[in-house]
Amino acid sequence: MKKRIVFCLFFLFLGPFSFAQNYNTLALLKYGGGGDWYANPTSLKNLITFCNRELNMEFSSDYATVDVGSSELFFYPFVHLTGHGNVVFSDAEVKNLRTYLLGGGFLHIDDNYGLDVFIRREMKKVFPELDFVALPSSHSIYHQKFDFPDGLPKIHEHDNKTPKGFGLFWEGRLICFYTYECDLGDGWEDTSVHNDTEERHIVALRMGANILQYVFSN
Repeated sequence: MKKRIVFCLFFLFLGPFSFAQNYNTLALLKYGGGGDWYANPTSLKNLITFCNRELNMEFSSDYATVDVGSSELFFYPFVHLTGHGNVVFSDAEVKNLRTYLLGGGFLHIDDNYGLDVFIRREMKKVFPELDFVALPSSHSIYHQKFDFPDGLPKIHEHDNKTPKGFGLFWEGRLICFYTYECDLGDGWEDTSVHNDTEERHIVALRMGANILQYVFSN
């Protein structure tokens, strides 16, 4: 009970106030372990531009970079994690990320290929009592401004598997959305980076816009 009271007081005086200061700034999550957390450097900027134009959102044109274990994590209501390789969260980072997500923060994880085994292991440390569940195509995250009747779109092939969107839910609230075998981040990047067609680029941006619209309207 004592821990619960401290937790509530923490978010009463720090959490909401901090989110309010950077409500319109997206953040990229920096992690240890050797994985390239910095992959897709143009992706968030392009997504921000698209959302501001197509959804009349007012996101800051620049995104922030924040460490998993930093107190600054609580400044941002939405953080994005991507990469290809290993991910390692320390015990302190596990506690920090859990507190952030339980307090109202949201994490979008995008497998840039090769991330799956590592991120599942680390998120299990954060929420040992939770499992990723596949979101059905009827979930509202696929039916915001843009309609995706079949669920998550396929942007890059990787292992030729069906793209899947997984979620972690806490007391009915989606706190983490994990896009697997899809590679939205690559699709958000400048088309010249991966030689994507403009059509594929737009599809990826529309799904990204849906995620943000879902998060910021819930």
